[in-house]
Amino acid sequence: MKVPANTLSPQFELFREEYLEAAGRVLRSGWYVLGEEVEAFEEEFARFTGCRHCVGLASGLDALVLSVRALDIGPGDEVIVPSNTYIASVLGITERGATPVFVEPDEFYNLDPLRIEPAITKRTRAIMPVHLYGQPCDMPSIRTVAEKYKLFVIEDCAQSHGASVSGRMTGSWGTIGCFSFFPTKNLGAFGDAGAVVTDSDEIAQRIRLLRNYGSIQKYVHEIEGVNSRLDELQAALLRVKLRHLPQLLRGRQRVADRYRSAITNPSIGLPRVRDDVEPVWHQFVVASDKRDALQRHLKDAGIGTLIHYPIPPHLSRAYSRLGFGKGDFPIAERCADTVLSLPVYDGISPAEIDYVCAAIDDFA
Repeated sequence: MKVPANTLSPQFELFREEYLEAAGRVLRSGWYVLGEEVEAFEEEFARFTGCRHCVGLASGLDALVLSVRALDIGPGDEVIVPSNTYIASVLGITERGATPVFVEPDEFYNLDPLRIEPAITKRTRAIMPVHLYGQPCDMPSIRTVAEKYKLFVIEDCAQSHGASVSGRMTGSWGTIGCFSFFPTKNLGAFGDAGAVVTDSDEIAQRIRLLRNYGSIQKYVHEIEGVNSRLDELQAALLRVKLRHLPQLLRGRQRVADRYRSAITNPSIGLPRVRDDVEPVWHQFVVASDKRDALQRHLKDAGIGTLIHYPIPPHLSRAYSRLGFGKGDFPIAERCADTVLSLPVYDGISPAEIDYVCAAIDDFA
């Protein structure tokens, strides 16, 4: 049996006619940028997350960059960020000339609230929790620290569409929530797309200006902006998938439940889940001290896997200027050396899941 690490076609086939109708509707309209589909998606996604505003953008990275810019964070400022995140989180900070301050993760692969306060300095302006793999961070504890020191909270929700903490959606806990709709996300577009959500009228308006050359009214430019607009076609397709997202998330939960119950190999570390959260399993990540051998074993069995992520940001060549070296963030480095993402995608079959479980249990 062949089981890919990920594939998007089964999910497309589930809702093929709705996607084709939505695409045709946009193409027939003759209006392709910042129109009715974008406005409708923004309203629907804001309602889904429990926020007052949603602003559609061209990518998840743009959501991070423009959020940092909207909060006037820049040179001389510091932003606390997990040491084991994808580099996009850090790029959102450094693009504006601010300095990332890395903090190690907890046992759930998320920013450890107990390590945040010691990392705060007089230059700290914000905390950027990342809901990695679709596992929500401990947002009540993070908010407590942020409120104590009067810091912004920029949630990186690129992997947590629909995840919740104590019944409250990720994205609604912070000053701003940043989403990616890259095709492989749980709520994925058919190309690049992103959005921010917020309860602040002022922040939402500023990001609307920033995404469109600093303009709301054509040829009237109030600030220096960029071109980062969610297009009508992606918005229309996202509206289709958003309607079905609860169903798709239940499917992922079933996959995770089966993995967690059926994998019995004692050398494999299964993901843990806090009692007060509802994860959405963007990735199902196991840990093994013999990760590379495990990956080869699964590949030989026809099973695709991925490593999220093999190089922590502080060891990336892109950030060599920060002066970090091997051993500076040992927890993040251990994650990079041991984690492995198993197949979890919309439409994966029970037989495929059981095949993966059996192959893992056969690993010596």
